[in-house]
Amino acid sequence: MRAIVIHAARDLRIEDRPDESPGPGQIGLRLATGGVCGSDLHYYNHGGFGAVRLREPMILGHEVSAYVETLGPGVTGFTPGQLVAVSPSRPCGGCKFCLEGLPNQCLNMRFYGSAMPFPHIQGAFRESLVADASQCVDATGLTAGEAAMAEPLAVTLHATTRAGGMLGKRVLVTGCGPIGVLSILAARRAGAAEIVATDLSDFTLGLAAKVGADRVINTGTDPDALAAYSADKGYFDVLYECTGVAAALAGGIAALRPRGVILQLGLGGDMSLPMMAITAKELELRGSFRFHPEFAVGVGLMQRGLIDVRPLITQTVPLDQAESAFRLASDRSQAMKAQIVFS
Repeated sequence: MRAIVIHAARDLRIEDRPDESPGPGQIGLRLATGGVCGSDLHYYNHGGFGAVRLREPMILGHEVSAYVETLGPGVTGFTPGQLVAVSPSRPCGGCKFCLEGLPNQCLNMRFYGSAMPFPHIQGAFRESLVADASQCVDATGLTAGEAAMAEPLAVTLHATTRAGGMLGKRVLVTGCGPIGVLSILAARRAGAAEIVATDLSDFTLGLAAKVGADRVINTGTDPDALAAYSADKGYFDVLYECTGVAAALAGGIAALRPRGVILQLGLGGDMSLPMMAITAKELELRGSFRFHPEFAVGVGLMQRGLIDVRPLITQTVPLDQAESAFRLASDRSQAMKAQIVFS
């Protein structure tokens, strides 16, 4: 089978890798579609992010859908040819955090395409994939592209759960990449009354408005536009910080009202925090990392037409042109979600 392998920054190769056979409780899959994620771009453009660096060749990819081909011993409930969304989250189920109900914090997590541990956890961008049956969620009624969006959607559903009650809240989203735009969809579905989104790209802001943001602000061309929301100790109840950039976080904190909630999703490395504002306004800073049960929830929301991710899929390219998907995904002026078609 062919796989998309990163060796170093800007050294992306399509290589042959051996096929695998499903064991007990596993499913042999034929990959359908894979989406290029922000972490994939960090490996492609920089060889890693923060302290996480590539130390060996690694198959990329964790946003995938696939068709069932073969069932391992003991697997029921799936049929050959069935479209499934494949969760990259594989917690061990036995460590202290799994047993406490925090599988996304698993000490032995095997998350597709991650250089955090060594040896690295190989990713899912390969023509054939063996996955645990528990990772596979029926995606009947969705396109392969929609099913591959279940992973980033799950990230934002987890963040929305971390926020607590969303009904009637005023929400600020900083950063309108895929996670930011999906956060708009998740917050609205959860009952947010008003959503304002900021970014530096008119293209991504246009998509944010299309999916439901009440107002979009280009902080590059209008850097003072958010300041009006800082009057009288702030306006917003919830901040989805999706950039990982200190300036965006500081601006968002200034616009939060007392006892507002900061959801930090962006992973840009360590940032300086305006601790005086956080303390004086009694703000709550909540990290949000990955997901687990939200994956199946997201698939169900898409199947019932309650969340529509189709506007986010801006480019689709074949496997033999995979590197062009990474270049496109790096260009915020024309791409939101670039996907690769495997079959």
